[in-house]
Amino acid sequence: MRCLISAGPTWEPLDRVRRLTNFSTGSLGGELANFLAGQGHDVALLLGETATWRASLAAVSVRHFSTTASLQQRFAELAGWQPEIVFHAAAVSDFTGGSAHARGTDGALTTVTAGKLSTREGSLLIELRPTPKLLTELPRLFVGAKVVGWKFEVDGTADDAVAAGQRQLRESGTFACVVNGPAYGPGFGILRPDGQLTRLPDRSSLFEELAGLCR
Repeated sequence: MRCLISAGPTWEPLDRVRRLTNFSTGSLGGELANFLAGQGHDVALLLGETATWRASLAAVSVRHFSTTASLQQRFAELAGWQPEIVFHAAAVSDFTGGSAHARGTDGALTTVTAGKLSTREGSLLIELRPTPKLLTELPRLFVGAKVVGWKFEVDGTADDAVAAGQRQLRESGTFACVVNGPAYGPGFGILRPDGQLTRLPDRSSLFEELAGLCR
């Protein structure tokens, strides 16, 4: 089966020398790519250029991405390849940098424009603007493919994390959602649109379960 996997972080510019990103290493998506390739699947991996995971890859086609727009372009480039299943495990930055403002002694905000924001301005207020939700585009881009998203939740309880995964399924129209993170607790959960939740204790069992979707 033709499998497409995204892994690792995107980054977004705050100015021409600084970036906004996250702590994703890319290891989970990269290890999944190796696992599926070992099962005989034809695997393409989209890996964030700043991912720190750099293990050897087993017969996998790799393309790198940087920003959210870059990852969006990589997905579009592979539409003609017609993957049969897409695992969107990349940690896409939810925000990109917007306008920067300095607060005067009177409390008024003044827009700061510079290729490199200077500390001479003192504390700055930087606008964060939402980036596009790529997951919602994938079912339309890869028509007929099974699209599996991820929901990594930090705050709340395991029930809250599962509820967030269910919202993602409703809003994106995807085939399944992998839920994990501190809110969910140890291991992973795979959610289906019908409400079915499969609980998995570790990465090995997760990979086995995801490989079962490749049929």
